[in-house]
Amino acid sequence: MKIAKLLAAAAALALSASLAHAEIKKVRIGTEGAYPPFNSVDTSGQLVGFDIEIAKALCEKMKVECTFVAQDWDGIIPALLAKKFDAIVASMSITDERKQKVAFTDPYYLTPGNFIAPKDTKITDISPAALKGKAIGAQSSTTGATYLEDTYKGSDIKLYATQDEANADLAAGRLDAVLADKFVLYEWLEKTDAGKCCKFVGPDLKDVNPQGTGIAVRKEDNELREMLNKAIKEVVADGTYQKINAKYFPFPIN
Repeated sequence: MKIAKLLAAAAALALSASLAHAEIKKVRIGTEGAYPPFNSVDTSGQLVGFDIEIAKALCEKMKVECTFVAQDWDGIIPALLAKKFDAIVASMSITDERKQKVAFTDPYYLTPGNFIAPKDTKITDISPAALKGKAIGAQSSTTGATYLEDTYKGSDIKLYATQDEANADLAAGRLDAVLADKFVLYEWLEKTDAGKCCKFVGPDLKDVNPQGTGIAVRKEDNELREMLNKAIKEVVADGTYQKINAKYFPFPIN
């Protein structure tokens, strides 16, 4: 009798898990739309970029219907917690501070931080001592901003709502350098007229984003997080990830 009851309980638990999985048919994805080439808005008003294509590929693997919601970066985690959307696919670096509020998938790409400066800069050393008194910019509420505030206390740190605004001030001569994710800066330097003003300075800073970039979900949404992790492995295994990667970068980013 006890064995029969245990088997019945196990079957009920398996059915419950199956039903819970089946309940996830639609997923709303939040992204910034101001962080090219990862996420931006094209001339027709559509969200485009690496993050968007990866998200669509993951949704296809999960066999769910996905919609996208554009959200300002500073409010993106509060909007997730308020259930404006179900997951953040917006090049969000995984940090211990953010883990206190949300749960992350496995990283879907890895990126170091880098400084850029005008091509005629005299900066060769990017140590805190060498950049003391220099005006340095970063996008607010990013790992780059935190890294500057923690490490470059002697510099004049200026934070911006978007990466484009920081880059624009650098191009206009109002900053001595900008710190951001290497791949985002590469896009601006290589593919925009404004970026022709500037160049990378100093080595990669791998400790800016040591845990990589992941997808954030609410802590209670473990089923969705597990589905996303499985889908990430699948798009890498079948070559989908590499095709999307090659469309945006001439080098692997995972």
